[in-house]
Amino acid sequence: MKKILCIFSILLLLQNISYAQDNISFIYINGSNNNDEKMKNWFEKGVNKLHPKMRESFIKNEEAYQLFLNNGKYQINESPVIFFWGDKSKKDLEFVERQLDISKAFSPTIAYGVRSLIAGFLHDAIWVQKSHHMLPILDDLNTMVKAENAKGNKVVLYGYSAGSFITYEYMFNKLRYLNVNDLFQAVDVSDDIRKFVSENPMQNTCISALSKANLGAVTSAGHLVVDKNPVTFKQNYLNLNEATEDACAPEGVLKGVVNYASPLVLFYSDLADSDYELTYYNRFLLRYIMEDGLFLLTVNFKEDPMGYPSTQNLTLDDIQTKANIKLDNPSGFVFDNSTVWSKRTFLLAHTSYWSARKTFSKEVAKSYVIGYKFMYDKDFQLKMIKKRKYTSDI
Repeated sequence: MKKILCIFSILLLLQNISYAQDNISFIYINGSNNNDEKMKNWFEKGVNKLHPKMRESFIKNEEAYQLFLNNGKYQINESPVIFFWGDKSKKDLEFVERQLDISKAFSPTIAYGVRSLIAGFLHDAIWVQKSHHMLPILDDLNTMVKAENAKGNKVVLYGYSAGSFITYEYMFNKLRYLNVNDLFQAVDVSDDIRKFVSENPMQNTCISALSKANLGAVTSAGHLVVDKNPVTFKQNYLNLNEATEDACAPEGVLKGVVNYASPLVLFYSDLADSDYELTYYNRFLLRYIMEDGLFLLTVNFKEDPMGYPSTQNLTLDDIQTKANIKLDNPSGFVFDNSTVWSKRTFLLAHTSYWSARKTFSKEVAKSYVIGYKFMYDKDFQLKMIKKRKYTSDI
């Protein structure tokens, strides 16, 4: 009898674990100008209104249900997960506002108003790009992602406005897309170090783990600088797997990213420069996204003045040619839909993703389907390319 009860308990436990691992948490990340209590409440209320519609849209869209939820194998958790970083920039913004107040006495009213508007909208977007601000935020986000993973949940990151900077930086710094042997064959180190790495294989790692293990770091100029001292390098290198577990995202936890109201291209335009060293590592990241079945989706309202298209939608052949990579059994995709009609004025569109939540949610689920089919359904792809060409000719 005890043996039967024991077996039953084990089966029940396994069933619960299996069920938990099929759940998906949507993590919503705030944008700029969300750094006081009023704006924090605005963002959280907006997300709590948006999430049920977002969840419903993926369930009701038959193709999204089939592709994203794998015909019901996955379930989207009913409650949203909110990652808020705006309070971290509050002190610096208050300093800027105090400096603005000095000019109020002698500056024309319109000029003062424009300065205040620029400070309010752009300060956080510029602030969060600085590495000494961004990296602690990424660590905090990774702690949240790890907590979801411990519950058996996969995650999708939703980056609103400047939150799209954080989703990009999270993928770049925290995903395990670096093959260690390939990496140290490519960077500027001695043959002795390369030989040591080859003789001591490690699991795939991330940029953050290189810093955690004191092996290297990315400079503000976009260069990966590696410790060239053979003694300290070898000592620290042997701790790389431990640093990977500590600093990187758990393998397989990230299902994808949705950026919206995104000015990412405006602030990260240097990634288009082939001489910018991080462009080289972004190729590894892109290959990881494609081969590991992740998705990177951008959905913007076309009236949104801060919603910049992230990319021209490319075929598999285009991606391999332009990025100079060879993809092996890809199943992920990158797709942009910046043509969504919010039915709001350009003054209101950037903050209307909550009020127009029904439209926005449907377009996210629809864009997921279109993005996947554009990449892997040849007939559908040809129709879209023909339509795009026809539209551009007009």
